[in-house]
Amino acid sequence: MSRHPTVKWAQRSDVVFITIELPDAQDVKLKLEPEGKFYFSATSGADKIPYEVDIDLHDKVDVGESKASLGKRNICYLIKKAENKWWSRLLKQEGKPPVFLKVDWDKWVDEDEEDEDNKLAPDMDFGDFDFSKLNMGGGEGFGGAEGEDDDDSSDTEEENVELPPLHKDASSAGGEAEIKKD
Repeated sequence: MSRHPTVKWAQRSDVVFITIELPDAQDVKLKLEPEGKFYFSATSGADKIPYEVDIDLHDKVDVGESKASLGKRNICYLIKKAENKWWSRLLKQEGKPPVFLKVDWDKWVDEDEEDEDNKLAPDMDFGDFDFSKLNMGGGEGFGGAEGEDDDDSSDTEEENVELPPLHKDASSAGGEAEIKKD
């Protein structure tokens, strides 16, 4: 029986970001259909534990303009919406979303703040993901021949991401330190 990896998502009016958190993913397969059917499967770990995500996205997507990138710790998808409009939710089905589905607050922008964020979009950093080596064609999975050497120096490593430092504020009441982000 397959497990579900943690899936984070965020959107803009024209795209949906989906990040599947699965370190050392192997045998990655992806299928994205124009109607919004999204299927992902992979194995991970020494025991080759199978993981799977099979969801129906809220609306139609443009498969040809969508991209994917496989990193050491996660798989990132940039899915182009068929129509430039905000979705009220990620999934077609109404109700409570599955427990493995989370909002990606690092990429989230509110609909009314999108215009401000678009000014920054040309400089948006996707963490050195090389989208050109991968495609999201219906059922083809990731491009490249089977048995292809995996020793590609373009693999992403998130160790390069700098986070703001945490510091202690000793001036809080009771002399206890409070951890705050800058």
